[in-house]
Amino acid sequence: MADQPYPETAAASPESDAPQRTLAQRRKQWLTILAAAVLGVALLVTLYHFLIGVRHVSTDNAYVGADTAQVTPQITGTVETVRVANTQVVHKGDILVTIDPSDAKIAVDRAAADFAQAERQFLQARATGGALQAQIGARSSDIERARAEMTAAQSAYDKARVDLSRRQSLAKSGAVSGDELTSAQNAFASAQAQLAVARAGIAQARANRVAASESFNANQALVRGSMQENPDVAAARAKLDAAKLDLSRTIIRAQVDGVIAQRNVQVGQRIAANTPIMTIVPLGSMYVDANYKEGQLQKVQIGQKARLTSDLYGRRVVYHGTVIGIAGGTGSAFAIIPAQNATGNWIKVVQRLPVRIMLDPAELKEHPLRVGLSMDATIDVGA
Repeated sequence: MADQPYPETAAASPESDAPQRTLAQRRKQWLTILAAAVLGVALLVTLYHFLIGVRHVSTDNAYVGADTAQVTPQITGTVETVRVANTQVVHKGDILVTIDPSDAKIAVDRAAADFAQAERQFLQARATGGALQAQIGARSSDIERARAEMTAAQSAYDKARVDLSRRQSLAKSGAVSGDELTSAQNAFASAQAQLAVARAGIAQARANRVAASESFNANQALVRGSMQENPDVAAARAKLDAAKLDLSRTIIRAQVDGVIAQRNVQVGQRIAANTPIMTIVPLGSMYVDANYKEGQLQKVQIGQKARLTSDLYGRRVVYHGTVIGIAGGTGSAFAIIPAQNATGNWIKVVQRLPVRIMLDPAELKEHPLRVGLSMDATIDVGA
């Protein structure tokens, strides 16, 4: 009787095993659920990779850029007013800086006077043409008068020659005295000289007429065509236009809409032409340079769509863009001191290549960005 187990111990054994079985069952259920969850996650990751992941390439190594507009004066002068400051929003046509216009106004007045003088000289040359034409007529009259004088001189010469011949023939017989013969000889010499003078007069009159004709032709060459076509008038007008253009350039206006940056000009400063004085960052035409790894670029092509987000607005604001270009080389390739990989201890480094993505102007207008901000870019390479 002493070796028999107590009834209480034999009855409690099955009851003590029940919690352990329940715990094991629960553990098994949790392990099953965990395994199913792991398989489900793995399945989802696999499906995402093959259905979505392979269609997109992403990077957080992307930055906002823009083709900024440099404000550069085109004339040299003293700054009179500066109407903008850094971070100020401006619109195309707004006045940024004014330069003292005193010198430019004087240059305009001087050019206007030269232009008026050129016009008057043209009118004077045209009026001179009538006088030169009248001189041609007068020189023609001089030729006619010289011809008449030559005819008279020729007649006197012929008469003196005949008289001298008669007296010379009579002198042999003694019918004519020596004094009379000498007088006839003198008269013949005088008539001969007068004939030579008359001939020279005709030549002089003809030369004067030629000179008058050449002067008239030269005058007509100067006044040929209208006043607007005259070279001297056109040159003076060009100088006047250039002076007016320089005067208009004393007012420097914004070329594009944007934000002022890098303003380095002050009132009273003497600025030189072609020296940048500030920069305008256009907020409505920005792009993103996304630096993708070389292994991600296999399917990237120009024209593909992209989705981008910025830390400035968070994930709630999504920008849409289009791939417009892929850089011709990595940043290290265009460095001042490019990497030299021809060494014995070379270690391969994955390179990145910039991909330019143009952003939607409408979205930029609603949520403006700034140059240099970081972006997350995802390109749909399956399109």
